[in-house]
Amino acid sequence: MEPNELMSSYLREVEALAKKAETAKQQLKQLAGSLTSGDGAVSLTVNAAGALRSLSFGPRADELPKAQLASLILATARRAQIEAAQKVTSILAPLVGEDSDAMRFVQEQIPVPVEPDEDPTTSEPQQPRVAYNEEQRDAFQSAPRPPRFQPPVPVPQPPARPGVRPRVDADDDYSASPVTREEDW
Repeated sequence: MEPNELMSSYLREVEALAKKAETAKQQLKQLAGSLTSGDGAVSLTVNAAGALRSLSFGPRADELPKAQLASLILATARRAQIEAAQKVTSILAPLVGEDSDAMRFVQEQIPVPVEPDEDPTTSEPQQPRVAYNEEQRDAFQSAPRPPRFQPPVPVPQPPARPGVRPRVDADDDYSASPVTREEDW
């Protein structure tokens, strides 16, 4: 292959890659993960980075206690973030290759929220943790508790060193006199 043909081929590949990158950039700007909770109480949208863009409440939200509504919002947002992250990888896969090191790097950079244990599609009240017999009560009470916060103990500082005075040198002459000082006569 001639050098000019090789260079032309290379430039065409670079131009095609630049077009793919611009398309991916536009898709990422417009990307959103939208989700509604199973009971319709919460609807929200997140952007490609997982940041909340919109939040709205259905009629069912008025019936929920504030703590339960907050929990439902967070659970729905986590699921929308997962959806957005999956869309990001599907947009970038054709650009960098599905099984490339670059794609693995991209996937590692996207924080994937942990799915909660409870089903966020329902906003039924959760049952408090209850011990039904003495054995369960004892097991619950003997369970290790997280350590209480203890402020850090201040580290004693070593005593300050006595100040060192600057050495006064009689030979230093900063006056305008060229050779001697008048007081030395």
